[in-house]
Amino acid sequence: MKRVLLVVVVLLLALAGWWLLRTEMPSPVSPSANRLDAAALKDPSLVAKGEYLTLAGDCASCHTAQGGARFAGGRVLPTPFGNIPAPNITPDRETGLGEWRFEDFWQALHSGRGRHGELLYPVFSYTSFTKVTRDDALAIFAYLQSLPAVHQPAKPIGLEFPYSVRNSLKAWRALYFKEGEYVPDSSKSAAWNRGAYLVQGLGHCNECHAPRDSLGGSKSNPSLSGGQIPAQNWYAPDLSTQANGGLAGWSEQDIVDLLKTGQSTRGTAFGPMADVVSQSTQHMHDDDLRAIATYLQSLPARAPAVVETSPLDTKPVLAQGAKVYAERCADCHGRDGNGVPGVYPPLNGNSSVNEPSGINAIRIVLLGGFAPATQGNPRPYSMPPFAQQLSDSDVAAVVTYIRQSWSNHASLVMARDVIENRHTPID
Repeated sequence: MKRVLLVVVVLLLALAGWWLLRTEMPSPVSPSANRLDAAALKDPSLVAKGEYLTLAGDCASCHTAQGGARFAGGRVLPTPFGNIPAPNITPDRETGLGEWRFEDFWQALHSGRGRHGELLYPVFSYTSFTKVTRDDALAIFAYLQSLPAVHQPAKPIGLEFPYSVRNSLKAWRALYFKEGEYVPDSSKSAAWNRGAYLVQGLGHCNECHAPRDSLGGSKSNPSLSGGQIPAQNWYAPDLSTQANGGLAGWSEQDIVDLLKTGQSTRGTAFGPMADVVSQSTQHMHDDDLRAIATYLQSLPARAPAVVETSPLDTKPVLAQGAKVYAERCADCHGRDGNGVPGVYPPLNGNSSVNEPSGINAIRIVLLGGFAPATQGNPRPYSMPPFAQQLSDSDVAAVVTYIRQSWSNHASLVMARDVIENRHTPID
């Protein structure tokens, strides 16, 4: 019944989008914009700036297929509505951006429209990229145009009706998309504004670290409050360092260390975040990482989490979990759950352990934990998978024990939660 209602809503949105779209056409490109492309894009300093910005924006992660040429597209991005392959953004004239002008690129990044004015699916995070300044967008475009051209045709989009109706995006955008460059806050420091610009815009952090509704819209109030990543079954934690935040108690250095090396005294990057660190943040300047930390530390405190109590007697589950923990986990993470600094991450007070769903801890126990190899930590310790050694009830018990021990007070997980995630792919 819920699916039927959702389809009806999407059809209504499609109709509304068609009606609104009939009279709206993309703005024409001026001749001066064409001259700008040829005149400015060869500047070595502009290209170098653009290379850095593409790293900060983690562009290669989505636009590079496993084993494929960098930026040549082909990676399939899963969504709850179907799969969408990332396009080729090398300067190939037939299959990439070779025929694009800067104004075309700016329109895509800033307005979420393709070269011919078509509405782009928001799996391309223009809801965040709209905040990128025009100067930075020009630098990114100059760098992409400097790359070797790779001929790789686009794969077909895997959206089923009614989600394949592009006109429905017009109504979706009216609900969830606010176009506009980042406007600095004059009451804040330069570092805060730089961090806000990177987090809100190019870094597009809220695309993962925020809950989404049934139409795929991101809830941004409060900002960066954490949410399950659609179709990937990982939970991106709340990023506030204030009371009840996912990073409560984290220092500026803790945040910088995690982004630079994949590991800090407070936690380790696993899952999708490990890829972000490996491909993006480890390459960023320390000043930018500290600016990000400054901004995250300014996020407001959160309301205390409401932990559901179980009507069942949890003592047997906790006893079972304690037994599994002592046998499988304590040697590395310690009986006190505090781990070994710089080697094994703490479980006590860990945001990935305490996140609301329990998905992260379940998946790491089942599939193992693999921190990114970075210049600052080239040989990280990894956690082995226990999917073959532990039953569903054992995994549920040890995760529940970890989530309710020491300073942790998260909800319990059930064996059915483990079953649901046991065969879910990593990406």
